[in-house]
Amino acid sequence: MAETHGSPSGPVTAADVELAVRLAVAALRTADPSGWSARAGSLEWDCWETAEHLADDLFSYAVQLGPESPPLDSHVPFAWGCKRPGGPANAIFADREAGAAGLLQVLEASGALLTAIVRTAPPTARAHHIFGAADPEGFAAMGIVETLVHTHDIAEGLGIDWTPPADLCDRVLTRLFPDAPTDTERWPTLLWATGRTALPGRARLTKWRWHGEPRT
Repeated sequence: MAETHGSPSGPVTAADVELAVRLAVAALRTADPSGWSARAGSLEWDCWETAEHLADDLFSYAVQLGPESPPLDSHVPFAWGCKRPGGPANAIFADREAGAAGLLQVLEASGALLTAIVRTAPPTARAHHIFGAADPEGFAAMGIVETLVHTHDIAEGLGIDWTPPADLCDRVLTRLFPDAPTDTERWPTLLWATGRTALPGRARLTKWRWHGEPRT
């Protein structure tokens, strides 16, 4: 049977990770290849650095679930470092000589790793994350939020349009943000929940977190 995306209120799946990354890469491919040095939205990083950070997030979530006994109190000890003071601390960087096309290939590859791990890891698996030891669905949802929101940041810097599917936003809101409003549009609500914007009657958040623990 073919794997399907979760229902609007159902679980987050590996197919959802695959979809999020595919849509993000497709959108970013429309950008001017010379524009990646622009600042990424409200972040202190440029668009290239933010895409590398996103690739690193997806990679990091995949490898947390990779060991036979995933760590419950620490990260898998890959060596992380910054390319410049104030830049993102990554284990994954793209070869600048490969240009924007190579950067997006790195992003695709990291997304494929997380997709594969979520697809094959037992649902009983748990691994460390600072916002709560998560199961494969939790890491899938975290990877999707990173993808949707950081693509928003990059799209602002590159001057391109980016609006992900409402049902995908709804699934990750349900999984990770139990206190988010349910009577507002899903994409603006995800941006609000991650400190990017205000909602009618709700100020922009200056502090936020998600809840990675499995649903009870």
